Formats: sequence, C-alpha cells, structure tokens
Amino acid sequence: MEVKITSAKGKATSKSVNLSDDVFGIEPNDHAIYLDVKQHLANRRQGTHKAKERGEINGSTRKIKKQKGTGGARAGSIKSGTRVGGGRIFGPRPRNYHFKLNVKLKRLARKSAFAYKVKSEDLVVIDDLKFDAIKTADFKAMMADMKLDNSKVLMILGEKNDNVYLSSRNLKKVKVVTADSVNTFDVLNAQKVVMAKSSIEVIEKILN
Repeated sequence: MEVKITSAKGKATSKSVNLSDDVFGIEPNDHAIYLDVKQHLANRRQGTHKAKERGEINGSTRKIKKQKGTGGARAGSIKSGTRVGGGRIFGPRPRNYHFKLNVKLKRLARKSAFAYKVKSEDLVVIDDLKFDAIKTADFKAMMADMKLDNSKVLMILGEKNDNVYLSSRNLKKVKVVTADSVNTFDVLNAQKVVMAKSSIEVIEKILN
C-alpha cells in the first residue's frame, strides 16, 4: 500500500512510502480491539478506593436502646450502616484490576487500529521532524499548517526526540509517542494519526 509523504508545512511531496498490508491493510478484528482497550484502561486504575465499614468506624459500642418494647426495629450499634454516620455496607476495598493478554492478540489489536485509521484516511505520513529548540509556538504553527490544530492528534516518532516532545507537551489535543510505545487506545482515541517516516519501519518490525 503506497502512501504519499506530507511535509511539515502540510503540503504533499513527490515522495511516497509503502505500508505493509500485513500491518496496515488487514481486516480489523473488533473483539481484539475491545480486549486490548479494556486491558489498557483497567491497568491504568490505581485500585486504591476504600470506604470504612462498621468494624472500622470510631464510636461507642453501647446498645442504643432496649431490645424489645419500643415498637421499632432492633438497634445494637451506632456504627450500623443503616444509621447516619455509620459504616458503609459492602463498601469498596483496595484491589488490583490488572489482567494479562497474549502478545499475539495485542499485536492484532494494534494492527486493527491502524487499519481503521488507513480506511478512514485519518493516517498521515510526514518527513522526520527536526526541532533545533524546544518551542511550543513552532509546534503549534506546524499543526496549523497541516490543518490539525483543531483535531486530537497522535504523533508517532521513530525514536525519542526531546525537542519535539517538550514542544508539544503543553498542547491538550496532541500526544507524542515513540513507535515502540504506541498502544491501541491512543491510536483509536486520536482523530488523526501522524507518523514520522522512520516510525513505519519500527512499527512493522514489532507487529510482524
């Protein structure tokens, strides 16, 4: 699959790059995507939620009223969850939400995510970026030139580039990652995926 390379000014160049059909041209597998995104979101959860139950509440252990003869329900503790200021009944406890998936399934999910972006023409390939200094204004200007300033963008670099990353860090709608750390959720969560030319080889090597 041949894709034209766009310049950082947003203009089409005479150069093009071949995308592997085994990675960018497969039939997307929705269930693999579902499992991978579910795992990603689950693994991000801290699981530190905690509410006090009746055994953890500070309060008197005196019986509130006599057992019989009041005409009301029995009440033995001020810490009961049915009373104001009492403990939470079956409240949340700390737990680990992490679960594992097979590597082959996660690769299939990433391939499917990229395939969807190619089908919807939301994947753009650009020449490798060269930022001499950390400057957010220059990065914003580049996004404006590419008409992506109002879109949620995922930019994938072939290798770590601190100048590009730090220039984009304050922009809410832009996320810059390296090709070896991209995940299914980030690809699908972006409206446009901008790939540096050097990132394609890395991604194809990992996913194949």
